[in-house]
Parts: sequence; C-alpha cells; structure tokens
Amino acid sequence: MDYNFLGRTGLKVSKLAFGTLTISPLQKNLTITESLPVMLEAFNRGVNFFDTAEGYDNYEHLKNFLTYVTREDVIISTKTYAYSREQAEKSLQKALIEMDTSYVDIFMLHEQMNEQTIKGHYEAIKYFIEMKEKGIIKAIGISTHFVAAVQAVNDFPAIDLIHPIINKEGIGICDGGIEAMEKAIHSLKPSKGVFAMKALAGGNLLNNIDEAFDYILQVKGLDSIAVGMQNVNEVIFNVNKFENKENHDTIIKALDFQNRKLYIGEWCIGCGNCVKMCQQEAIQVINGQAVVNHNKCTCCGYCSKSCYEFCIKII
Repeated sequence: MDYNFLGRTGLKVSKLAFGTLTISPLQKNLTITESLPVMLEAFNRGVNFFDTAEGYDNYEHLKNFLTYVTREDVIISTKTYAYSREQAEKSLQKALIEMDTSYVDIFMLHEQMNEQTIKGHYEAIKYFIEMKEKGIIKAIGISTHFVAAVQAVNDFPAIDLIHPIINKEGIGICDGGIEAMEKAIHSLKPSKGVFAMKALAGGNLLNNIDEAFDYILQVKGLDSIAVGMQNVNEVIFNVNKFENKENHDTIIKALDFQNRKLYIGEWCIGCGNCVKMCQQEAIQVINGQAVVNHNKCTCCGYCSKSCYEFCIKII
C-alpha cells in the first residue's frame, strides 16, 4: 500500500482510506460485531486511514476497532456541522468520549459550499485551532461537494486539508463538472492535503468499478481516496486495485453486485428529477420523498446523475 503525507499535517496516510459511512446505520447498518472483521481486514492489509462523521452514528464501531489496534497506528478523521464554539466543543467531546480516544487526528466541517459558508462556520474553526494547539486535534479540514469550496480553501490558512467529491462521471459535484473539480484541486497550495470521496459515486459506478478506480487513481494531487467497504471481499478487491494487483474471479464473484439495492437518503427534497430520469418507472415521489420500487429498479445508477442533493446510492 502506498502512503502519502496529508499536506502539511505530518499525518502519513494510506492511499486507500476506509469510508465508514457504508457500515453505518445510514446505509448497510452493520453491527459492531459485523463491522470489526471488515475494518481489521483493511488495517491488516495496510489501510491506516478511517473516515467517519458525527452524523454517521458509528463512533461505537470505531471505539471497538481501536481496542484491537495500536491507536497511534491509525489515522481517524471525523466531521461536524457545528458553526459555533459551543457546538464545536460538543462535537469534539462526543467524538472523544464515544470513540474512547484522547485525540482526533482530523476534524472537519461537513459539507461546506463556498467561502461564505466557511466564514459562517469560523467560530467552530477558531475552537478547533485552540484544540489543535493543545494536541487534541492534529489537523483541521472541510468536506465538500462544491468546486467553489475547494477554490476558497487557499484563503484560509487554518484549514489544513480538504475532502472533496470527485469521480469519473462527476456525480454529486454540485456546481461544476469533473474538469472544474480537477482544476480546483490542482490549484491548491502544496501545504493543503487532499483526500477524495465518492470515487464510486455512492455505489452508482459499481457496474464500471475498474474504470472508476482507474480514473481516480490517475487524478493528480490526491493524497488519499476514501472508499466505502461493507465486507471483507470488498476490502480485498479494493486493496488489490490500489496496489495494482490482479483480482481473481473468486473475489469478483464474491462481491455480488447483483444483490445491491438503490437507497434514497432521508434528506431527499422530492424534486422529482430522478422520476423523470428513470426509464424503468421504478421511482415515484410520495409525501414529498422519492420512493423506489425495488421490483422494477435495475440499479443502473442513471437516476443519481439527476440528484443535486446526492441522495441516491447503491448499497
């Protein structure tokens, strides 16, 4: 497994990061017991970077995992929607207590849109700066689906790294396409760390997984790439791809992509774009929310391209 320093942070992270949203109650909803062998398999194969968020509600999974490894051998990043000092302090204490750790390697502001939203959350950033000086936080960052937020980061010296969405189809990028996001990433100062998210577009690129990985692995400027993994076979497949090793047919068949289902997040606003896009007539808006008929859905993923809220995933 290749490792890179995450910008100026001094944190040396594996090229492949474990995105824990997939195992959380929001998606696959693995139990603490079920998730442990998946995370340990990744760790034992060289993955030392694990990404979570307050909203994923899976700190207990990380707490359990950390009892089986040496804390200093693992890099953990988390995220918060906090915009005030009080909220930031509450989020940090929640992370420390629920993961039973004395520090968090990376704390990020979740889903920032542009310079204005970063400024609107700056009271939280100032608190994180204080905690960084005390060693309770190692680095400060933001996550985003917006090109504008990536462009804005250079103007904020306190922000050490950025966690942007990028994939070969540009699915989930809210204010531009692939070229604009790549250009914004390339324009970042060398001091800024970058670890990408949604390389498989929330599962929507699983049917073209080789091409999706081939694309993301050639994007310049990415220190690490977070990928959701829900079972041991996925871990093996992904590590092999990142290490440029052959994946044998037994592993590919074990991934069992055919049994995945379309999932629509609860934050759906019921705009109806996915209904218009679906050629199978498998989606309809009911009581202001998009609802999928799994008997009709073929998991083609085309509907996800029309969802500006990035609600649609395949798990």
